[in-house]
Amino acid sequence: MSFSSTPPPPIQLRDLAHPVVAGLISVIVNYGGTFILVFQAAKVAGLSPELTASWVWSISIGVGVTGLLLSAMAREPIITAWSTPAAAFLVTALATTPYAEAVGAYLVSGAAFVLLGLSGYFEKLIRLIPPGVAAGLLAGILLQFGIGAFGSVSIDPLLSSVLIVAYVVLKRFCARYAVVGILVLGLALLLAQERVDLSGLQWQLAAPVLTLPVFSLNALLSVALPLFLITLTGQYMPGMLVLRNDGFKTSANPIVTLTGLGSLLMAPFGSHAFNIAAITAAICTGKEAHEDPSKRWVAGIAAGVFYILVGVFGVTLASVFMAFPASFITTLAGLALLGTIGTSLASAMADPQTREAGLITFLAAAANIKLWGIGGAFWGLVIGLVAYAVLHGQWSRNPSRSAPDPLGSKAVAK
Repeated sequence: MSFSSTPPPPIQLRDLAHPVVAGLISVIVNYGGTFILVFQAAKVAGLSPELTASWVWSISIGVGVTGLLLSAMAREPIITAWSTPAAAFLVTALATTPYAEAVGAYLVSGAAFVLLGLSGYFEKLIRLIPPGVAAGLLAGILLQFGIGAFGSVSIDPLLSSVLIVAYVVLKRFCARYAVVGILVLGLALLLAQERVDLSGLQWQLAAPVLTLPVFSLNALLSVALPLFLITLTGQYMPGMLVLRNDGFKTSANPIVTLTGLGSLLMAPFGSHAFNIAAITAAICTGKEAHEDPSKRWVAGIAAGVFYILVGVFGVTLASVFMAFPASFITTLAGLALLGTIGTSLASAMADPQTREAGLITFLAAAANIKLWGIGGAFWGLVIGLVAYAVLHGQWSRNPSRSAPDPLGSKAVAK
């Protein structure tokens, strides 16, 4: 693992606001949007409050520490998160798998990711994906969030309309503060409407609980293998393409290795899997986080710190984020991702020769096809690559995407 010999540009106090807010929004969206799956899986498994709090502690601390370390070493916004599709899978899997055997499966899955990262094969695969296909995939994945921002007007007219209008006005007069502004305005409006009740909040430190793993062939085949494949195709693949789409060149190898190692270490305390983020990462890798790409890595540091804070207080802070109305989370995420959606779609359509393959990838990813338990990001990529190969009769390898191993390589603006 090599590091860049070029010192990063100095970070001024004025450079902190936007990436820190971007990191905070990504954390809010993660906890407010999909973390309920963890609680559902814990309920299905019949876990005690102590084991559930340990799960929250382990996955939050693990995500925070790995994201913070990777962002600091690479000087790029490498956002980590728990595996959302894996959590959804566990809602059904834990109903028939003893918890100790599930923990054993978590260990096997984490070890497999460490070996994958050390092998270097995943990075080679990422380099083969044409830029237009990658951009179309990202635009398609994020499209639903953009639509959701405006669809929320039907559910929560006042809150959603105020946020959308405020975003447009702020974009016109002070574009740099648009996302910061709607976050502050939205929180203020929720408090004024008394829609966020913090009166019963009790600050309690989380305590990790060790569960000794049990290894079985049944858990290996029914939990570990699906967990590995779902996380690889549903999180790592689109997550790396998010980084590439915004011009960052860090190798996938150390990212997969370190997050796999983190998953391995935290598994005995309940963490199922964490990895590079995809959707919430886009909030921190685009222009909304900072106009200068070389300063967006601060968003990764900020997100890591916020995750660690949530982990320290266990269920307490996670419950606060989950108390936010779904319409607020949806609108906030969609507006924060508008810039990335537009940039990705423009990149997918930029080259006339690859435009049709990029468009097919975009539509296939937006359709969110689900077959055999595998999510839409994977099938969108497969359809896009097949379309590209058929339309062009060959596999194009873009030399500009063949970056050396640089955990520490310098970000390049698109």
